Amino acid sequence: MKTVLVVDDEQTLAQNLQAYLEAQGLTVHVAHDGASAIGLAERVQPDVTVLDYRLPDMEGFQVLDEVRARRDCHFVLITAHPTAEVRERAAQLGVSHILFKPFPLAELARAVCDLIGVPRVAKAGKQVAEGFVERRQNANQSFPLQLYDGTWVLADRRRNGSRPPPPDDDQLLSGDKARAD
Repeated sequence: MKTVLVVDDEQTLAQNLQAYLEAQGLTVHVAHDGASAIGLAERVQPDVTVLDYRLPDMEGFQVLDEVRARRDCHFVLITAHPTAEVRERAAQLGVSHILFKPFPLAELARAVCDLIGVPRVAKAGKQVAEGFVERRQNANQSFPLQLYDGTWVLADRRRNGSRPPPPDDDQLLSGDKARAD
């Protein structure tokens, strides 16, 4: 089975990425800081590392250098900082794909599956990544709401690993209702 390492300090986002990639039939491990990612990469030997540019203890490129020194794998950079400097440095380091936050989870799955040669085929009776629905009011939101197994979750840096609160349908706006208010 193909292995993916997701490295992101936003725990809710990392959990969403893990669940979505696992729905593609991949084995996924998660780290929330650079030091943990380097140690975990040594143990699990990932085929692809999905790496946030900014981590609490180091820059994502430092993690890339350390992992690459011990393991030949593909890298997908995810970042909310789409600067020319980040893009150029990623290209110099041989990063396979760069995704700018917010991005559709299907784009990440497509990039990862293409890199490791795994076809994205719907399982019998299921749609690919069934249960995930992107809800974004506009392109300026920091990260889209995601619907997974009937639970709304929003990547939020203020939550320190706690579970998301129960859904509050009065606060959810979508489609025409959002424009009417």
